[in-house]
Amino acid sequence: MPVCYTSADMDPVSVLLTALGLSMDCLAVAITGSLSARSHFLHQALRVSFSFGAFQSGMLILGWLAGRGLVNIIEGYDHWIAFALLLLVGARMIYESLSSEDGEDQHTDITRGAALIVLSVATSIDSLAVGLSLAFLRSKILITGVIVGSVTFLVSGAGFLLGRRIGVSLGRWAGVVGGVVLIGIGVKIILTHMF
Repeated sequence: MPVCYTSADMDPVSVLLTALGLSMDCLAVAITGSLSARSHFLHQALRVSFSFGAFQSGMLILGWLAGRGLVNIIEGYDHWIAFALLLLVGARMIYESLSSEDGEDQHTDITRGAALIVLSVATSIDSLAVGLSLAFLRSKILITGVIVGSVTFLVSGAGFLLGRRIGVSLGRWAGVVGGVVLIGIGVKIILTHMF
């Protein structure tokens, strides 16, 4: 089915506001992931920022390319997917913090492996739907994708560094707080789609 374009186009301010809106979940997840990190290095912040930015940009472009087909397939339960992924990582963070012994708490490292991929997907699902809406505008999708990815990169990096400062004061409870916040983001996604 061919994509129909309207004469409307997103102005730079709208693109920037869209990018900021899409990056808010990434900000919260970066902060909470940093809370439970055993140590903080610049390369960890860069990995999180790059992954979140790349997934936001990629999912936006994928939604634009897919048109109605792909989004119609998953739109009925995309919020449940995001919720399940955030619940999984959040519950693991809480479990590891509470099951630690002798003050040696384990930490879920969100900056690598499966945890990073899961959180990158969970925080970028909304970009798929936004990409679909952009398919009906004369938007320059590559430029928009680069802006969304760049803003998410910067916001996520700032969140990771902010979480480092907060985490020092929370001590071993940082993992519990981080897990609860991730689950809370998942609940917010569900409630947003229900009402």
